[in-house]
Amino acid sequence: MTIITSYTISKIAIGEAQQKLEATPTTLIEPPTASGSYQVDDSVVNAFPIVGTRLIQAFNYGESLWGKTAKLIVKLPSGEINAYFLKVVSLGDTGRHMCEGEFESLKAIHTVSPGFVPEPYAWGKYKQASPEVYFLLAEFREVGEQPADPNKLAPRLADLHLRSESPTGKFGFHISTCHAKIAQAVDTWDDSWCALFSRHLGHIIDLAKPILKWPEFDVVCQLTLDKVVPRLLLPLQSDGRILKPCLIHGDCWDGNTAMDAATGAAFIFDVCSFYGHNEYDTGNWRAPRHRLSNKAYIRSYKKHYPVSEPAEDWDARNLLYSLTFNIGNTIYIPGSQQRQVVYDDMENLCKMFCPQDLEIEMQELYQLPEHTVKVTEEEPTRAGAEASDEEEEEEEEEEEQEED
Repeated sequence: MTIITSYTISKIAIGEAQQKLEATPTTLIEPPTASGSYQVDDSVVNAFPIVGTRLIQAFNYGESLWGKTAKLIVKLPSGEINAYFLKVVSLGDTGRHMCEGEFESLKAIHTVSPGFVPEPYAWGKYKQASPEVYFLLAEFREVGEQPADPNKLAPRLADLHLRSESPTGKFGFHISTCHAKIAQAVDTWDDSWCALFSRHLGHIIDLAKPILKWPEFDVVCQLTLDKVVPRLLLPLQSDGRILKPCLIHGDCWDGNTAMDAATGAAFIFDVCSFYGHNEYDTGNWRAPRHRLSNKAYIRSYKKHYPVSEPAEDWDARNLLYSLTFNIGNTIYIPGSQQRQVVYDDMENLCKMFCPQDLEIEMQELYQLPEHTVKVTEEEPTRAGAEASDEEEEEEEEEEEQEED
């Protein structure tokens, strides 16, 4: 598969800071490999899904930013040789949140779409008292190309969104799941997607503020929560519109999707699910640093799951949904340079939907005379605005031919 570099999937322009920092990779991710030996705790062996299964060998497999991953070779009671995937996290209670949340997420997705995720077998705690170590045990899937092919990933993701049904008919989840080390504030049930997303984004912002210590950031954060979120999300459930709570991946980017090397099917993993707006799963596709920013992915997805109404707000919603991922990147990924990117994106949203409030808040922050700081309402800058509609159509046709 060839990765096609293009513009952002959104027509709202990528900010200057992001343009300088990010470029879409032109090569695939190197697949993980098995290496060395791995010591498996007895608690893991006791959690094997088939009684009488014997561990033969264990290898380190791939890399994890927050723990260790391994490939376990086992012999079933029938004599058949099989493999399991093991993830181990030693972050105390955070590790428990991560393993339990991923297990419950995998279980929910596997129920709706068997084969789209590795089947989860168990999660638990090592016998040792200190430090606390938790594990997740699942079906082993040989990772092939990463990311998954757009024409195989997008239809399966859309199918998951379409066929999933919230057990309560509401947005949320029965437990808190983790995006990286962030325990997401989605462990509740709410009729309003706007309310749940506000809670979710607000929690991540609260984690970021004491780390960034940036007054201007605090201002745009509060305006985003108070003004932008309701402006963009309340209309989804207004004027007779009904928004379906969909089971979502929760962190769908290049490294959490792959082609199965054995079957050739697209699959996903490292999930942190909840029931939300289906478009949330494409929020992480906007960033140029991700190969999923290739327009082929969103174009394929939209063919299988139409844009929510009001359709004219799709670009801005996509930018809004990207915030949780980029803020998480800012505060927890070593060496992250997303700080200015996140600020620019929120400032852009505020200029689009609450420019006067932004101007007033900034004036109060700097304690400057009225009108010294000028924020004007403006049509959001469009990426590639110099291209005519005809040129954009020609570009799409060329990309579709390259995909074929």
